[in-house]
Amino acid sequence: MGSKTVRHPVSGDELADSVQELFAAGYRLALVAAHDDVGALRIVYLLVAGHPDRRVELTLTIGAGSPSIPSLAHLSIPAGRFEREMMDLYGVEPVGHPQPRRLVRHAHWPQDWHPMRQNAGQPPPFATVGRFPFVTVEGPGVYEIPVGPVHAGLIEPGHFRFSVIGESVLRLKARLWFVHRGIEKLFEGRNAFSATDAVALAERISGDSSAAHCLAYSLAVEDALGFDAPDPVHRLRALLVELERLYNHVTDLGALANDVGFGLANAHAQGVRERVLRINHRVTGHRLLRGAIRPGGVVLQQLPDPDELRALAADVAEISELTLRNSVVYDRFADTAVLGRDDAHALGCLGYVARSSGIPTDARLDHPTTTLPVAAMRAAKGDVLARYTIRRDEFAASVDLACDLIENHRGSLRWVAPPPPPSGAQSGVGIVEGWRGAVVQRVEVDASGMITRCKVVDPSWFNWPALPVAMADTIVPDFPLANKSFNLSYAGNDL
Repeated sequence: MGSKTVRHPVSGDELADSVQELFAAGYRLALVAAHDDVGALRIVYLLVAGHPDRRVELTLTIGAGSPSIPSLAHLSIPAGRFEREMMDLYGVEPVGHPQPRRLVRHAHWPQDWHPMRQNAGQPPPFATVGRFPFVTVEGPGVYEIPVGPVHAGLIEPGHFRFSVIGESVLRLKARLWFVHRGIEKLFEGRNAFSATDAVALAERISGDSSAAHCLAYSLAVEDALGFDAPDPVHRLRALLVELERLYNHVTDLGALANDVGFGLANAHAQGVRERVLRINHRVTGHRLLRGAIRPGGVVLQQLPDPDELRALAADVAEISELTLRNSVVYDRFADTAVLGRDDAHALGCLGYVARSSGIPTDARLDHPTTTLPVAAMRAAKGDVLARYTIRRDEFAASVDLACDLIENHRGSLRWVAPPPPPSGAQSGVGIVEGWRGAVVQRVEVDASGMITRCKVVDPSWFNWPALPVAMADTIVPDFPLANKSFNLSYAGNDL
């Protein structure tokens, strides 16, 4: 089986028109990946669409001396952010970009050091710099509230700058990339098939999405080598991703209730979470489902008990009913931090954030690896209540799907069939509907089976810009609740 991806080389003059034609045909921009080929830079634009699964790569090759590309920011907000990322990490100038500011590299990073370039070498000394140039909102009674990047508890670092009048938020700016780890650089030179090398790194991109990221990586490697795993493998992998969805969704259901003072619901939800994590450990030997998925196969220790999962679903339904029956909780959720459909679409939102705003996006339907009884799900209001009820409904649907996968499984729980060795340099794409939304990875593998490039896109990359939009016309005390209703990954975004 060959790759599903259709590839086209384009010139700088053709790029914008080609992308616009694909947008008009219903495609979305899934990733933009730069590659340093020594002497030239290669920019790959991956656009995807569903029903049926369609994938198109447009490749623009430019000189490595003073690299520049025509900006697509006027066509796509996500494109403009990908361009700023390339500018920071590869030194590629997006000509015509309306806001060509740094994105990934904070100001103390050396100005002319681009760490993803082949000749980057070790970083020069970092500089001491002044304040970040936040946009200042002026007017009578306007003041700023800075929050972070260091927060109470175990939350990862992020800086939030509120411009407010009284308690009303006029503008919110989120500043991220405090924990940039160089994940994509760490993939280079790793064995694509080794469970202790590249696979282990994929599982650690974003800890609460270990199964989804590892599966996206494995599918990308298999796609590069033209290998299609047997259907039972795809179904067992799908089961693991659903288990990951279960423990994360119930965690959020409890945490949202806790953020408005309903700690009793949170206590019961955390009890359900612990039961799911214990199921995970029995199924894979790891509470976060690590060590089970790899290119060419999947290894499980046992299957979950469907009756146990159905009991969890009944408990979650009761917890959710009691939560929303509380008038104080309901009033805090309803009409809070509204993200409209048009804004969600313009920002390229994914997962439950998009579905809560009326956009029916789901990679299990748009980019299936096997036939699954998945129902399209969405809400319309785009508020905290919608993001809560979508999680509630998805928990029930995920239990039904997991039980179907368990009860219809036949044969072994251990499938290991390493893909054939590559005949030369090859590339592939993996797309998985993780619990936050579509995880996309694109890998390039050389003839020896080593990774030369791995581009990772977590759904949080697309969803983070939506949080400040949803906070407009919201009060400061509702920020923790709004933030939790999005529950975006810092690690998945910062890489």
